[in-house]
Amino acid sequence: MRHIGTQPFETARLLCRPFVPEDCEAMFRNWASDPRVQPEYGEPVYATLPETGELLNRYLDSCRNPDVYRWAIVRKSDTEVIGQIAFCRVYSDCRTAEIEYCIGVPFQGNGYAGEALAGLLEFTFRNTDFEKLEAYHRIENTKSGRVLEKSAMSVTDTVERFRREGVPPHGEVCYCITKENFRKK
Repeated sequence: MRHIGTQPFETARLLCRPFVPEDCEAMFRNWASDPRVQPEYGEPVYATLPETGELLNRYLDSCRNPDVYRWAIVRKSDTEVIGQIAFCRVYSDCRTAEIEYCIGVPFQGNGYAGEALAGLLEFTFRNTDFEKLEAYHRIENTKSGRVLEKSAMSVTDTVERFRREGVPPHGEVCYCITKENFRKK
């Protein structure tokens, strides 16, 4: 599979681009330090700016690899970094990736996560060799559930992560879309 890494893409209101070192303060302020955001997608809460800087450095280091895909979600209106969207798992052997996303609480409820997700689907299926994109949310994470419900993705019985672990989803709702189905929409 040919990988292209984290290339920028835009939507009407958002620029999704690779992270840069200057994003640290916004990451810390807008989501990495927030216990209402981080646990919702399985990440620890970062208590200090230097801890967030270490996380950002890991992002920057990993994004040097062409099979790593992680974008800062930037509001065009004021260039504020309001969240992130990424392929948290890449399965090159079956041309599948699993999506994760988060938006800082002050920016939630404005459709930004859905807009970033729609832009990511469009970008991926137009520019990469991926054939399938997947995501899931825990049943109790209704905000993430609404994003996925409104997306072009459809509910499915499982995702590649659970197939490979040999376990069924337990308390998660799984979604997917294939390149073929995306083109039909």
